[in-house]
Amino acid sequence: MGARVTAVSSNPTYSFSKPNRESVTLLAGLGVEGDVHAGEKVKHRFRMRRDPDQPNLRQVHLIHEELLDELVADGFAVAPGELGENITTRGVDLLGLPTGALLRIGASAVVEITGLRNPCRQIDGFRAGLMKKVVGRDENGAVAHRSGVMSVVRQSGEIRPGDAIEVVLPEGPHRRLRTV
Repeated sequence: MGARVTAVSSNPTYSFSKPNRESVTLLAGLGVEGDVHAGEKVKHRFRMRRDPDQPNLRQVHLIHEELLDELVADGFAVAPGELGENITTRGVDLLGLPTGALLRIGASAVVEITGLRNPCRQIDGFRAGLMKKVVGRDENGAVAHRSGVMSVVRQSGEIRPGDAIEVVLPEGPHRRLRTV
């Protein structure tokens, strides 16, 4: 089976986790319909305090289910949506994508990858010790963020578990993902 969506989640209020849904609707330029993080301007509480007028590069959060598998194998009880992601995927190397990569999801939705998720310390409040599993060091000693990617919605559409995902890489030299 190819790359696909395994779960979709949203929450109209601020909380660490997001409940799974049968489907979510992505709205171009805004994010997940009804989700607290949807909007043209930043909705992350810490970032809003610093500059509420900055663009929202974190409209949709995606996590690869393979990470959840690793965490469960390491003794952490973690299910889709519990790390705050909107879309859980399988079969896509999200962390290896360049900035600007497009993901065509389902019949019509398209998101553009803007960067890596930079998790806050709430993650250890959810499961003690989890931060060390999702933020570490790579083989060169650089900080490695593993808790998913952030994106903006370029084309609206409804998505549900089981929907196919197609990756479209940008032209030209690729830029590595940075935290947003």
